[in-house]
Formats: sequence, structure tokens, C-alpha cells
Amino acid sequence: MHDRRHRTVRDLRRGNRAAVLWSLYFDRPCSRQDLSAATGLSPASVTNVVRELLAEGIVAEAGSQDSDGGRPRVLLDVRPEYGFVVGADVGETRVRVGLYDLALTEHAKAEYPLDPAEQRVDVVVRAIADGLRAVLADAGVSPTQVLGVGVGVPGIVEQGREALVHGQTYGWDAVPMERLLRAHTDLPLRFENCAKTMGQAELWFGAGRGARNAAVVLIGSGVGAALISGGSMYLGTTSSAGEWGHTTIVAGGRRCRCGSDGCLEAYVGAEAILDRFGAAEASGFGTSGSGTPATGTEEAALATLVATAGSSPAATALLTQTAYYLGIGIANLINLFNPERVILGGWAGLLLGDRLLVAIRESAGRHSLRRPFAAASIELGELGPEAVTLGAATLPLAHFLDGAARRQTS
Repeated sequence: MHDRRHRTVRDLRRGNRAAVLWSLYFDRPCSRQDLSAATGLSPASVTNVVRELLAEGIVAEAGSQDSDGGRPRVLLDVRPEYGFVVGADVGETRVRVGLYDLALTEHAKAEYPLDPAEQRVDVVVRAIADGLRAVLADAGVSPTQVLGVGVGVPGIVEQGREALVHGQTYGWDAVPMERLLRAHTDLPLRFENCAKTMGQAELWFGAGRGARNAAVVLIGSGVGAALISGGSMYLGTTSSAGEWGHTTIVAGGRRCRCGSDGCLEAYVGAEAILDRFGAAEASGFGTSGSGTPATGTEEAALATLVATAGSSPAATALLTQTAYYLGIGIANLINLFNPERVILGGWAGLLLGDRLLVAIRESAGRHSLRRPFAAASIELGELGPEAVTLGAATLPLAHFLDGAARRQTS
């Protein structure tokens, strides 16, 4: 009975701490009175939590504001320098690692290229580990100051005693990514699908702010989506919700990397676009037989294709068709999930959307039911191509705001 009572009190205190931290983080600076109103906690409970946070150095006083006839109210803010979080984006052409303070201001970053044709797990793990060491050294930050590391990975993340990654398009089957990376660091690790990390970043800080129901779609070499329902990420039974790129849009269509035919990814993913352009024998900038750029990066090749669309009939036709298929895919999201916003992101999504957004909207409108389409906006992400890295950093940050993470002591 004593242990049960102890757990209940501990959980209550942690819940109060989390409520105050979440509210303060997104509405800072604010007063104790503001926190009480926002969280529903009593003034005494807020005062107790704030006293603890001040003593730990997580929160600091940040001036004051006039009150209605009473004494000025002291404002509180989270101290960005209290700790740091790391985000790692495992893309298909590079691994990007960033170091951020609690305000998610970037202090250092590192990038390591990957061969899109060979996604070896040991190479990816080594790149993440090297990037972690590099950003800490560049910023002069000790590992004891780091609250945790978030990693956005391609594929489905099976959360359990250890995170396992299922990446069917890369031949990854229950890869023990957490265990492999644990050999290189003792820092807390958290893993999630890269589209979901980007979705969380846009929801917190970008084009998704304030949305209760949204779809944040990522288009890079591959294609995925984060589905926001009721202001929270919808994961599904096995955390695989959002594998939008592997929904079928053309029965018996092009072979997808996943092994199926007619997937959306086989038409609008960057690798597929370049492959389709190469198959039309009209590239002008050189591709291998598989459609992978023979020189330069996949990003550079797609940028060249988009830039030549005005003068190349073949490029123009291909991008017109890409906008058509992408609009169909977005229409399926609108009809199925009735989002208030569809946010287009990922490096290729931003590149395509910057030129094709009007055509994408027109195609989505032709293939959507009128009422849900009228209720949805289709817009570009606001956080740029590094949104996945930033989103990965929100994984340990969210753990911290839940009251479950503390800075290590040396």
C-alpha cells in the first residue's frame, strides 16, 4: 500500500510539472497566474512547480507586467541554455545532425552523404555517431548538458524495449537501430519515422501551428505523411500510419521500390521523377540507367529538371504529370481524413511546390469531394528542408516537457 501511494504522489507531481512546462514553453513568457488559468492547476500547485523549476535553473524570471489594480505580475520563461537536444535526420542521400538549445536555436550541424543505392545500416549508424561527436565538439557542449538525441528514420519504427526499424524499401527488417547506436553513446535515444518528425516540427513551429487536424506530407527521394488528429500525431496500430507514399494511385502502374505496383511514390518521389525523365530519354543532364543522377546529387538533378521546365517540353510535360498525380494523392488524404490543412514539405516537396502549387491544388480539387476540399488549405511547409532534423530534436524535447528528463550531472 505504501508503494502504491508513493507512485500516485510521484505521478501527480510529474503531471503537474509537465502541465506547467508545456504551457510555459509554448506561451512564454507568462506569469504564474497565466499558468494557473492555462493548466487548471491551483495557484498553490503552480507556485510549487515553479519554485522547483527555478531552483533547478530550468526557468528564470523575465520581467513583469501590469495587473488589474494589483502588484505587477512576474513573468517566467524557459532558459534556453539549461540544456541541449540533438536531432538526426537519416535521409536517403545524407545524414544530417543538428545541435539545438531549448529554444531550438541551432548551435552546430554536420552532414554526411549517403549512396542512395546502398543504405547499409552500419554506415548510417556510424554517420549518426560521427555527427553527434562533431556537433558537440563544434559547439563546445559537454554530453552532460544534452537531454537526449532524437533520430528521424525512413520506415516504420517499432517502439518497445528497444526501437526497431522496418524499412521495406531499403531491405531493413527489424533493424535494432537503438542497440547499434547505443554502442556509440550513453545519451538518451528516441526514434521516429522522418515524416512524423517533420510533421511534429511543422505542428509546433511551422505551417501547422494551431491546427487540430492536418496532414503534413514529406516528399524527398521517397514519400510519406504525418497525420495530425485532435492536435496529436495519429500513429495507428503498429505506428505505421502515414505510409501515404505506398497507397496505390495507378492500378498495375510503375513498379515501386517497395515491390508493389502503382504506388504514389513511384510517380512523385524524387528518385521516381528522375527515373521517369531518364526513361523518356530527354534528361539533358545525364542519368544512369536506373534514373539516379550520374553526376552531382539527386537534389541538384531535380533542381536542374525544374529549372529547365520552361524551355524543355519534355520536362514541362513530366512536371505537369507529377503535379497531377500529387494532386490525386492529396485528394485521397482530403477525402479520407478531412484535414483543415495539407502541408507540403520535404526538400523535393518544397522544390516542386514552389513551382507547381497552383497545379497541385487544381488537381486535388478535381479529385476531391467539394465540401472537404473547400474546408482544407494546401500550403507549403515553413521550416525548409531541415524540418526533419528539427523535428527529430523535438523528440527528446517532448520527453523533457513531459517532466521525464533531467540534465545529467557530471
